Parts: sequence; C-alpha cells; structure tokens
Amino acid sequence: MNTPRMNLLGMRPEDLAPHLPAVEHQRLPIARRILAHIISRGMDTLDGMKRPPTLAVRRWVEQNTVWDRLEVVERVEDSVDRSVRYLFRHADGSHTEAVLIPLDRPGRFSVCLSSQAGCAMKCAFCATGRLGLTRHLEAWEMVSAWLTLRDEAPGRVSGAVFMGQGEPLHNYDRVVQAAYVLRDPCGGRIAAKAISISTVGLVPRIQQYAEERHPFRLVVSLTSADPERRRALLPVAGKWSLEQLADALRAYQRSCGTRVTVAWVLMKGINTGEDEARKLKALLGDIPLRINLIDINGSADPLGRFEEAGDEERVAFFDALQILGAPVVRRYSVGRSESSACGMLAATRAREPGGMPPPQVDSR
Repeated sequence: MNTPRMNLLGMRPEDLAPHLPAVEHQRLPIARRILAHIISRGMDTLDGMKRPPTLAVRRWVEQNTVWDRLEVVERVEDSVDRSVRYLFRHADGSHTEAVLIPLDRPGRFSVCLSSQAGCAMKCAFCATGRLGLTRHLEAWEMVSAWLTLRDEAPGRVSGAVFMGQGEPLHNYDRVVQAAYVLRDPCGGRIAAKAISISTVGLVPRIQQYAEERHPFRLVVSLTSADPERRRALLPVAGKWSLEQLADALRAYQRSCGTRVTVAWVLMKGINTGEDEARKLKALLGDIPLRINLIDINGSADPLGRFEEAGDEERVAFFDALQILGAPVVRRYSVGRSESSACGMLAATRAREPGGMPPPQVDSR
C-alpha cells in the first residue's frame, strides 16, 4: 500500500526537517530553503533554488512530497467593491471559496479563507449553513487558496482572515497549523496580528486557544446578547450559555492581553435595539472590546427572512453601543452586487448534478 505524499504547502520547516535524508544539524536549514522556495517564492519546481539541496534530498522531496495547488473553477469580481471571489474544486468534488479583499491602503489586500467544505453550525442567516458539513479542509488546502490569491493579486497581500465557509474552531488543529504556515518567514510572511480566526462561539475551543496562547486575533460572532434570540440565529448557542461564552472570552483576554473582537451581523428589526446594547454591556462590559458591525447580505437568504438595517437603524444602534466605551467599526460585506457572498458560489455548484459530495456526520 502506497503511503500518501505529504503536501509541503501545509508544513513549516520544523515539520519537514525530521523527514529529510540529511545529517541532523543540516535538516532545519535545508527545510527552510525548500519551503521558502515553494511557499514564499511560489515556485512549482525545485529548479532555481538558492543553495539547492543534495541530489539525495531533492530526490526524496520529489518522491515523497507534493505541492500542487487547488483548481480554480470560477472567479467573480464585484463591480462595486472590487473584491474577487474564487471558487475552488477539491479532489473529492467539493467546492470552497476564498475572497481577495481590497484594503483601505491602495495596493494592499487581505484574503478571506474557508476552513471547511460546507458547515455544521446551521446559522440561520448564512448560505453555507444550508450546505451541511462535507469535511474539514486540510491545512495545505487553506494555504493553497491563499497562495493562489496572493500570486494573482494586483498588489501586496498582507493579511488573512479565516471567516469564509465553515467554523474555523470546529477544524481547530488544521486552521491553527495553516495560520502558522502563513505567518512563517518561509511561508506566507504575514504578521500574526494580520491573521484573524473567527468563531461562532465554540467554548471548549476558545478555552483551548486561550491556554495555548496563539498570537492570532480571535473574532467571536456574537450577533445577539439575548439568549433566546441568539439561539434562534445561531443554533450552536444552545450548547453553551452566554455566561459560559463570556467566561471563555475573559480567559482569552487575560491570556492574550488583547481586546476581544466581537462581530455583529446587523439584521433589520431583529438585533439592533437598545436592549441588545444593554445586554452586551452586562455580558462583556468588564473586558476590553472591539465591535465590528457587519451588514447582513439579504441575497444570501432565499427565504427573505432577514433584511439589511437602514441607515437610521444602523446609526441608532451605533449610538446605543457607546455605553460600552469600546471602538465600534462598520465592516463591509464584500461580493454583494454580484451575489457572491460567502457560500453562494459553492451553494450554486452543490445544486448541480454531482456537484457536491454528501455531508458527513462529524461530532467533534
């Protein structure tokens, strides 16, 4: 039985070094040069390497590893915000997306990455939630998506956010590994503070993240501080109380010493009242917060249950949040004019005959 080849796109030098057929003190420097060539420089062969490895090492790499990229099947550029959404096809026939996002500084971009094919969280306002979970993505698949967008961007890609399809902390180990590859000087060379990992609130994984003290920003999609309302919008909230989530976020804040970033998807007439601001203050007002307000993309909800809040409603909620004394930032949902919000391209493909493998049951 043949052993599957290791994909170098999901590895750091310390992961690769122990496998190399070289004397021990040379393995790590050689691994660094190989991965810098393949990931940082984006080369598809070992030709042209600075200080190439010995013939034995090169032969081992060619026989035991791969660094193939995911296949791009569609690119959709938004005519308004100029974001570009990529649709990737995986070897098992599943589809995931990544988005090239222009930043405020001209010529600078970030990339929004998927962490799963589909999603198990079933959030009421999310197109991906209706797909069900097919599988977790491997670290190399996430890195591959980032590299493709980096190489095609008309400027510098200086960030990454794990906020696409899937719940990143449901795929905890692989997402953390991918983040470290993107940060590595031989990998994506992104500053840790420019990498964000989002979650809808998986309390045990937030606690683990705090204990392990990872350097990346954690973003918690709260969306409501009212227990019943939040359970209706995010069914996963039924597993852990808001108080348990708040305790986990306090532990994270104490461990990492940074503000807790709270994402809030604004929905007309649902979660934009003064009561939400008061309940949020009672829940998390004792720790430093940063609040990101994100407009719902109504086109992602074919049932028409959720609408975008109007300017007056949005401003009133912004004013109500001032009682927390925390920065409140409006974040824009990209891909709106071309109906390419997160999960929409993959959902379209899933409806095609043979377009998506059946969901898998995953209780982790």
